[in-house]
Amino acid sequence: MNYFNRVLLGTALFMSVLSAKAQETTTPVTKNPPIFMETFAGDRALAYQMIINKKLQSVPKLGFFGVTNIQPEWGEPKMNDYMLQGNITYSIIRGIDLSGGFIWNPIDGIRPSAGVIFSYGNQDLLAVVNPRVDLSKNANFDALALIEYKPKLTGKLNIYTRLQGLYTHNLGYDFHTRSYIMLRAGLTYKDITFGAAANLDWYGPMKTNQNNFGGFVAVNLF
Repeated sequence: MNYFNRVLLGTALFMSVLSAKAQETTTPVTKNPPIFMETFAGDRALAYQMIINKKLQSVPKLGFFGVTNIQPEWGEPKMNDYMLQGNITYSIIRGIDLSGGFIWNPIDGIRPSAGVIFSYGNQDLLAVVNPRVDLSKNANFDALALIEYKPKLTGKLNIYTRLQGLYTHNLGYDFHTRSYIMLRAGLTYKDITFGAAANLDWYGPMKTNQNNFGGFVAVNLF
């Protein structure tokens, strides 16, 4: 083997080693939770909820947290019950994120918003608590809490239960503006969940109560 061939062989071996080392030290891809979408057909209304909680692959500490809730009543041309929020998030430590963005509802319109998201999850349990406040005059303060328990039933089925609650208080006028409790119980097969559902809603300073009972279907989109 002449000198030139030896140089080529040595260079090829060196590049192979560097390539292998680079693959070993490549930053792992950030694992994002799925997008959760749920449709609930009840006796009073059709309810829809979508929850997005994603991290940027290039900057894992930054992400997006969004919640969409709509509940149009059967036979009513105008929808009076909806809430949308979108937030940029920044991870402080695992399970604690700061959030800033907007919230939109039919009473107050669109307002800037800031909050904190506390989360914990494992194979069977998910818990999220999200206190936040409007960054505006006569601000609303609210706290969203969600807990899911989904233990395995068989090889392909999981039991699914969820308790979700919201309480909103207007700080400027010092009264209750909106609250709800959502209850779900059913089964999960792969990425599809279905079962019985109830939404218990309270509106305004007098806490006027309206409920919705029926069934739901939900999917996780990865």
